[in-house]
Order: sequence, then structure tokens, then C-alpha cells
Amino acid sequence: MLRNQLPQVNNRAMAKLEQLMFDNTYARLPDTFYERIAPTPFERPHLVHFNPEGAALIELDVDEAKRPEFVEYWCGKRCLPGSDPIAMLYAGHQFGIYVPQLGDGRAILLGEVRTSRGEKWDLHLKGAGLTRFSRDGDGRAVLRSTIREYLCGEALHGLGIPTTRSLCIIGSDEPVIRETVETGAMLVRLAPSHVRFGTFEVFYYRRQYEHLRLLADYVITHHFPHLARDPDRYVCLLYEVAERTGRLIAKWQAVGWAHGVMNTDNMSILGLTLDYGPFGFMDAFQPSFIPNHSDHHGRYAFQNQPDIGYWNIRAIAQALSPLMNPAEAHQAPEVYETAFSSHYAELMQAKLGLREVHEGDERLRRDLLAILHSNKVDYTLFFRALADFRQDDPQANEPLRAMFSDKSAFDWWAERYRARLKAERSVDTERKIGMHQCNPKYVLRTYLAHQAIQRARVQDYSELDRLLQLLRHPFDEQPEMDAYAAPPPEWAQHLVVSCSS
Repeated sequence: MLRNQLPQVNNRAMAKLEQLMFDNTYARLPDTFYERIAPTPFERPHLVHFNPEGAALIELDVDEAKRPEFVEYWCGKRCLPGSDPIAMLYAGHQFGIYVPQLGDGRAILLGEVRTSRGEKWDLHLKGAGLTRFSRDGDGRAVLRSTIREYLCGEALHGLGIPTTRSLCIIGSDEPVIRETVETGAMLVRLAPSHVRFGTFEVFYYRRQYEHLRLLADYVITHHFPHLARDPDRYVCLLYEVAERTGRLIAKWQAVGWAHGVMNTDNMSILGLTLDYGPFGFMDAFQPSFIPNHSDHHGRYAFQNQPDIGYWNIRAIAQALSPLMNPAEAHQAPEVYETAFSSHYAELMQAKLGLREVHEGDERLRRDLLAILHSNKVDYTLFFRALADFRQDDPQANEPLRAMFSDKSAFDWWAERYRARLKAERSVDTERKIGMHQCNPKYVLRTYLAHQAIQRARVQDYSELDRLLQLLRHPFDEQPEMDAYAAPPPEWAQHLVVSCSS
């Protein structure tokens, strides 16, 4: 089931900004792992948007957002007591080519906040200025990209998909050049960790195997403590990473979402969706959907994501291989593949409203996706509407049938689906309830984000607020918001996003 489970917040009094409990464990690693550097503040910053759910994660009083100091702390004008800002080192395979040093070129880890629940949250400031890892970049983010990441992180969380979260967006009037001149912004990103596949790769390719071991021990101690005493802890770590990654990508595929740039430096060691750039939800089902117009060969097309996940697990297995028997490292892709295949099948069974597993289910699913593709049927709208399918009332299925230009293709599949439902004695009313819990009515379509960005450019943040509220409950009927569940308008067909997004 994809329905989101919100974190339970206890009754502890919420903290003031100056009372946040920092415990900067990553900054206690050798300085080879990072550069100590302070953010470069904006001259005239302002608060674009504040996320109360992000504040709840770190037990921050929501009223703190009203203080003038709030913006100053989150744009680098003031240093939060106890924080220890660093830019993290990592490398990575970008579009399949190894780049020996990347690192936080426009982001700075302010520190790690500990909560009364024992959780640890990185406070990561994206767009914080130049670091020694910036290469030819300017160290900044733009308002457009921060809004897209802010919205999509919360949207995927609402869908029950592991992801980084956000606390707020800080805006400015500082010009930043991308394809055109835009205004700079900063995003305060939240995650239990920002360690990536590429963080391991940099030490493997430098043959700094003691640093590699130190990093693995750090990750196990802080994020996989149940493995700490296992004599095969490095193997177990690799396999857990492979399994989490497989389940994550299965969830992306099930909701029709494409990351856009699945480089190894954009892959979280915790199986979180990390580094939102040119992502996109599909409208009409198109397996070759490419959300990134810079991806000229379609390496990261929607249909390729499972295979790229496999490729990336091979890369992290290679990086960790000095810590284990090479044969054990070579089994990691199989662990990934098993996790992906089984979880994807489970999710798709639920989307189809099938409680049991029968022979022929995979073929039924594949044939459905084929006719969705050939008829250019909207992926999200179809699965939501499928909950209304009636086994013994063909007239009630006319709205579904109307989605297909080739009505005979739908009729052919619908008859098989009807027989399959009857084979497990499915009850239409009960099935509808279950299907609504895993087939969202609302997703962050590209044109919806675009509209929010256009308004935000003139400092109208009402659409940003409206979308955030909507996407927190994507499975619920929200009649007053039905327009947000409609197919994209004609003008939206021409929208494109790139790596600068």
C-alpha cells in the first residue's frame, strides 16, 4: 500500500531555533571527507514558504517562522548555535561515466539535529554558495528548482515513497544565470543522511580503503545499528542498500514517476529519493518518457529506471568490494533485482485491486500497460478510475472505455479483467476502497509545478501553498480541487525541464 503514514510527534514542547539539539557526527570524521565552510548569505533574503511538517520532524516550534531571525539563520547570515557547516565530498558515475570528484558544489550541511525521539536529521542548505567542490558552478540554486524539489519531496512523501523532506524556501532578488537570468533561492533540506553511493566510490577509486572502511562503519553505526555486531556487517550493509533501492524504484515505477538523473551521486545509501532535478510524473502512459531534455539518449527514461538501479547497485558493490569477498559483492545486483521485482508486482496487484496471486496476472498487467501506451491513456487517471469498474454492469464502465481511442482494445482487456476478478470473488464496493488507497487522484504534474513557479516569481505564493496542501493527501477525494486531477492542458505539452531544474 502506498498510502502515507505521517510521523507521530510526541507532546514534548517544541524548540526555539536556538534550542535545536545539534550532534554533528559527520563533521567528526577526518577532514578528508568534507570542507568546513560557511554559507554565503543573500543580501536581501525573504521567506518564500515554510513547511510545518518539516518543522515537526525536527521538533521546531512553527511560530519560529514568524521571527525575523528565522530567515537570517536559514540563509547563512547567522549561524545556528551548535551547528558546524561542511560541504561533503563524493564522486559518482554521471550518465555512466566516472567523475572522480564531485561533492557539495552548491549545498552545505549545516549540521545534524537530534530529536527527543532519538532521530537524527541533517539540515542541508541547498544553494548556499561556492565551495571547493563547485567546479565551474556558481554555488547557487534558483527559485524554480527549489520550488520543484520542495513540492515533489512532499508529494512523494504523501504517496508513501521514501524521500528527503524540506523545512522552507528562502528567496532573494540575486540574479542567477541558467538558460536565462533567474532569481536565487535556498532550500533547507531534511534527511537522516546525505551519504550517497558516490561517497563510497570516491574512496574506492582513490584506493583509500581505510577511509572506505571508516565510512562504512559510520553508516552502520548511525543508520544500520542492527548490523554493528554482525561479522559480515559490510555484506549485510550492501544487501540492505540493494534491497532498499529495489523497493524504492518499484514505488517510482508504480506511480509513474521518473527521477531524470539517476547518477550514482544522486543515489541515497538509505534508499531515499534524493536530488530532485528534471523529474516528472507521466501524463499519458509512455514507457520511453524522458523528463530531462538534456538526456539526449534516454539513459534515464522511465522504462530504464529498473535497469539503471541494477547498474548503480553494481557500482556500489564494486566500491564496497575491498571490504568483503568479491563473490559476495557480486550477489548484490541479484538482491536488488529480487526486491524490485517482488515489490513492483505487489504494488501493481494492489493497483489492480487483486488480493490474490494467480497464474497469468503478470500477462494481464503487461497487456494493460501496452494498450495504455498505444491509446495514450493518462496513467494516473486510468488507475484511479479503474476502481469504479463494475463486473456485471458494462454501462457503468463506459467512462473507462471512453479513455481509449481503440475501444476494442479496452473491451478485450476488460473481459479478461472481469474474469480475473470473479476468480477471486472480488466485491466491487470493497475493491474500490482498497484501490483508492493505493491509486492517487492527485500527482505533481509538470504544469502544476510550472503554474506555482510562475506565480512565485511575482511573490504570489498562494498556488505553492495550495499545491502543498493538496499533495499531502493525494489519495483523498477533495471535490473542491477536482480541477487539479484533470489531464494537462494543451499548452502544457510543450513544457520541458533540464538539469538546471
